[in-house]
Amino acid sequence: MSETVDATAPKKVLIVAGNAATSPVTGWPVGFWFAELSHPYWTFVEAGYDVDIASPAGGDLVPDGMSDPEDESGYSAHDLISLGFKTSEKHAALLKGTKPTSEIDPAEYDAILVAGGGSPMVTMIDDEALHAFVARAYEAGKIVALLCHGTCILLKTRLSNGDLLAKGKTWTGFADSEEMYVEAAVGQTFQPFWIEKEANKLEDTNFIVSGMWKPFAVRDGNLITGQQQNSGAVTAELVVQALGQ
Repeated sequence: MSETVDATAPKKVLIVAGNAATSPVTGWPVGFWFAELSHPYWTFVEAGYDVDIASPAGGDLVPDGMSDPEDESGYSAHDLISLGFKTSEKHAALLKGTKPTSEIDPAEYDAILVAGGGSPMVTMIDDEALHAFVARAYEAGKIVALLCHGTCILLKTRLSNGDLLAKGKTWTGFADSEEMYVEAAVGQTFQPFWIEKEANKLEDTNFIVSGMWKPFAVRDGNLITGQQQNSGAVTAELVVQALGQ
């Protein structure tokens, strides 16, 4: 007798966030960007989805300082969704003791979303195990979404046939213009590389961007990408459109 699928079961989404690290460029601590986790989370739960949060190495997650709505810089003080997530005991607990992706089967999820922040440029770019995890999800027909600096792994993630996952795809990520803006603001080199610059060196892929800091996301098949931290909700909305209720 064939196994039946419960059509009434809620969709399941896995959010993967970067582990805490230190930038080799600035020497500053880096982590995940809060809005790139909390805004998609909110969109997914509002759609009735079950959402889990994991990380490549597992353990407690730490946000980039300026993405914390209570950071003294005030940079993200407007981000009430992240503030609510942080100050809710139930939700803050989701950032503690996260399961490593090595212990997760992507086939158990309808979609995965890789959040950005400073950490991915340091911890994810050369994480072949994570790349393989994302490739398995993609080849299984799952929706694969990546946000902001989390899209950096598309520069190196390869499918089982050896092709880059991004081959023949239109995608987006943190723009060179935005990197220039950040470097001017902090007065020094900030990232070890720029995603748009590296993407433009690849053959057979189409990297596009919208205006600086404008919400922007693009879907190409079961690949969905968002430009920067203001694109969390629109990226998640494309996932919801792809999966349905």
